[in-house]
Amino acid sequence: MSTQIIRDWSRAQVHFVGIGGSGMSGIARIMASRGAQVSGSDLNDSSTLNGLRSLGAKIYIGHSLDNLGSPDLVIKSSAIPANNPELEEAHKKGITVLERAAALAELMIGTRSVAVAGTHGKTTTTSMLTVALQHVGLDPSFAIGATVSNSGTNAHQGSGNTFIVEADESDGSFTAYKPLGAIITNIELDHVDNFATLAQIDQIFDDFAATIRAEGFLVLCSDDPGALRLMARVKEKNLPISITTYGIDSQADLRLDRIHLQPKSAEARVSYKGRVLAVMELAITGRHNLLNAAAALLAGLELGANANDLIKGLS
Repeated sequence: MSTQIIRDWSRAQVHFVGIGGSGMSGIARIMASRGAQVSGSDLNDSSTLNGLRSLGAKIYIGHSLDNLGSPDLVIKSSAIPANNPELEEAHKKGITVLERAAALAELMIGTRSVAVAGTHGKTTTTSMLTVALQHVGLDPSFAIGATVSNSGTNAHQGSGNTFIVEADESDGSFTAYKPLGAIITNIELDHVDNFATLAQIDQIFDDFAATIRAEGFLVLCSDDPGALRLMARVKEKNLPISITTYGIDSQADLRLDRIHLQPKSAEARVSYKGRVLAVMELAITGRHNLLNAAAALLAGLELGANANDLIKGLS
């Protein structure tokens, strides 16, 4: 979405239908932090909804057309059926209704946004990038499918202009985001209810890469066959973006070697374009987590952060 629907969140009233899920509640939290009057409904109460109440949101348990009021915008969860009374009332009143991904895209307009996608590892990588940027002194906004331990929340309105989001490819809606940069950790056949073949998965990631803004960047894992296929197609199309790679592969721009795995930790030497940077030590084990951290490090470098500070943040 490139045309901004809400230009001044402090004057906006926004109603969420299905506000309790991780994605929806995160968007509601950010909108409330920007000054919007937030209301929403869900079938069950939860600690998540209590957190939104503490930000001033009006929460209804159960769905009823009486919940709607006269908001400027309605945001619906993908789990909500078309015959939901609040949605039907919104359509009768001519109120704009957005899906979750389109609403998040609305918040990302005008920011230095990075969207993290991939079949595996996107939640961890998004969290790692957020924490690393916090360590270097930035206060990024973020919307993630899990709680960031340093912040105690899955979403936050930062004080700066950087916005980190987890991009879910399961229904193809991540093509709404139009980020400055993107990380793609890996590409495999998944979500077979929506994508019957690997070719269909490849196509949706092609579509996603094509939404990266001109002069933006794409970070890919050079150890992953799916990511390498995507890189070849992006280069063939001459998209106006830079591509950088990470991995254990000797041709990676950001390379990991001298890997040591312990039961509760992992470390690797990090080199960038042939120059050794440092040894990166993680407080979790697993080669896959070292790769996730490498992706976060490379995206942080693309955003202009200092390498050693980022590595300390990841450690």
